[in-house]
Amino acid sequence: MSAVPLEAPVHAGGGSDGGGGEAVRGAAAVLAPPARLFPALAAVYKAQLSRARVARIPLLFVATFQSIGIMILMRGVVDGGGEARAVVAGSSVLVVAFVALNLLAQYFGQLRADGGLDHYATLPVPPAAVVLGAAAAYASFTVPGTLVTAVVGCTLFQLPLAHLWVLAAVIPLAGAALAGLGAALGLLAPRPELATLLGQLGMSAALLLGVLPADRLPSVVQYARDLLPSTYGVEAFARTFGPHPDWAAVLLDLAVCAGVGVVSLTVATMAYRRAAVR
Repeated sequence: MSAVPLEAPVHAGGGSDGGGGEAVRGAAAVLAPPARLFPALAAVYKAQLSRARVARIPLLFVATFQSIGIMILMRGVVDGGGEARAVVAGSSVLVVAFVALNLLAQYFGQLRADGGLDHYATLPVPPAAVVLGAAAAYASFTVPGTLVTAVVGCTLFQLPLAHLWVLAAVIPLAGAALAGLGAALGLLAPRPELATLLGQLGMSAALLLGVLPADRLPSVVQYARDLLPSTYGVEAFARTFGPHPDWAAVLLDLAVCAGVGVVSLTVATMAYRRAAVR
């Protein structure tokens, strides 16, 4: 019985599988291009915003009431002038520190401990989009609390409300700097409990060094105050309460705050890459 050779199947184009199959397999091997930064950033931001909306709103009320309570306590020892400006500006930025630094450090610390970073590592999104998206979502929750704190503080200490619009620059810039620091602390901490502790210490530093008037602090502590990212947001906001604000100094403080934000978010992105590949 003679063996009959099997013919290669003929496809619609008239060619055999010898050439067409290779083309099909080659086309199937081509992967989809990775997601670009800004579309991926928008997707992560929306996901984080919807996820954290229910869980973080009660904590936002806590941060706001905490800052207002501090201003009420300081009202008994501060009459006005530069000290009142420092108290109101520091208490307003403290809301940003509570959410963007403290809560974000806890979030990334828990995400690392639970293996949640493995989920993000499988997605075709740049690491910077994950860090920036989460930081932007957490910073967004600080907007209403910061505004309420600023209005209450200005009313309590009889400060002008004319330049509250500067918060439109202070909140995102200070939020970026503090969120980057919080994300880095959470990603670099070996255990979630340590990430929570570091976040609490960072918020305590923002409370003590940001709310208290700088001229009442010891000289050594004033140097430590200059290293805190939120200090420059506090200084920029406090300068606007004067009768003739020095806008050049305000812009300089905001520029320093923006530079610190770029550095802290870059460090957080590097920490995310390091934690995600472990």
